[in-house]
Amino acid sequence: MDFTFTEEQQAAVEAAEAVFSGVAPDGVPSPALAAGAVADDFDRALWRKLADADLLSLTVAPEHGGAGLDAIALCLVLRESAKVLARVPLLESGAAALAIQRYGTAELHAEVLPRIATGDLVVTVATAGRTGHDSAELSVEARQEGAEWILDGSQTAVPWAPTADRILLPAHTPDGHAAVALVSRDDDGVSLDDQISTSGERYAEVRLHSVRIEPREMITDPAAWESLRNILTVGTCAQALGLGERVLSMTSDYTSKREQFGFPVATFQAVAVQAADRFIDLRAMEATLWQAAWRITTDAAGALPAAGDVAVAKIWASEGVRRVVQTAQHLHGGFGADTDYPLHRFHAWAKQLELSLGPAAAHEEALGDLLAAHPLS
Repeated sequence: MDFTFTEEQQAAVEAAEAVFSGVAPDGVPSPALAAGAVADDFDRALWRKLADADLLSLTVAPEHGGAGLDAIALCLVLRESAKVLARVPLLESGAAALAIQRYGTAELHAEVLPRIATGDLVVTVATAGRTGHDSAELSVEARQEGAEWILDGSQTAVPWAPTADRILLPAHTPDGHAAVALVSRDDDGVSLDDQISTSGERYAEVRLHSVRIEPREMITDPAAWESLRNILTVGTCAQALGLGERVLSMTSDYTSKREQFGFPVATFQAVAVQAADRFIDLRAMEATLWQAAWRITTDAAGALPAAGDVAVAKIWASEGVRRVVQTAQHLHGGFGADTDYPLHRFHAWAKQLELSLGPAAAHEEALGDLLAAHPLS
């Protein structure tokens, strides 16, 4: 494993830093950061800037107008986006492009990939299943009738669903295999019930009643859903890392300026030890993130299984980002609870990331199952 980033990946980071440099948290002016604020839509202006900087086409193949980069490049950009709580479906769009590119038909490639690359087609992904606790693919049944596929079921907590153009969602076929379907909000039989995330985004429960889709919109390779879920999980770890780094930086700045008894509180041993512990958390989150991102990139060639590394990365991301924001609020004192100060928004986003794609306990259980199935000799 080589943790050195390529020139193309480093160029993507530089482009992302330039785009996000002028973005306030959540992409909105400070007055809109009030507790309980809900955005009607994602940040369309920022989405256009990302498209103009060729950051929406990172994972799209060159023949469809993209850079042809991998999940590592996507994670690098996601890390930067989380530092400003960028309200854009960058993770879902990039992961969908990778999955469609690898497992979709040539007809589907030509239909959606060029438009994803330009930002004209917004694709989100359903991952939570019916309740948020069961396997997502079991919540929707897909059966074939003639040339068409028919979908029945529901998916809860689908991010960006009220405003995205298409939804990529997992399903199961009559033979018990996982599949992935691409549906539109406007398809007959699709209905949305509004939901609101912890971080103040419009989510939706997507209900499907005898929804008919064309064969090209159905990906039946059983590996597609596992691959897509791994990319989304690792991308969530990248967001948790970027958010944690920004929060620790905010805490460092505050404790360096805040004085007690004539000294900056950052010089107190109890404060320094807590900050050091959180720095260690972030470095562990970073190491496990890049291990998992490298593994799923290598696994794309069918060489190495990624499940164990993805589970370890999400365990560290979930636990680590929670500890970082809790320590930050503690060390900020009263400012930590002040909703006029942006830290509360980072805390809300951290809680959302901690639980997205499964909390630490769920991945610890998955890791235990893997170890039980492959005992060490």
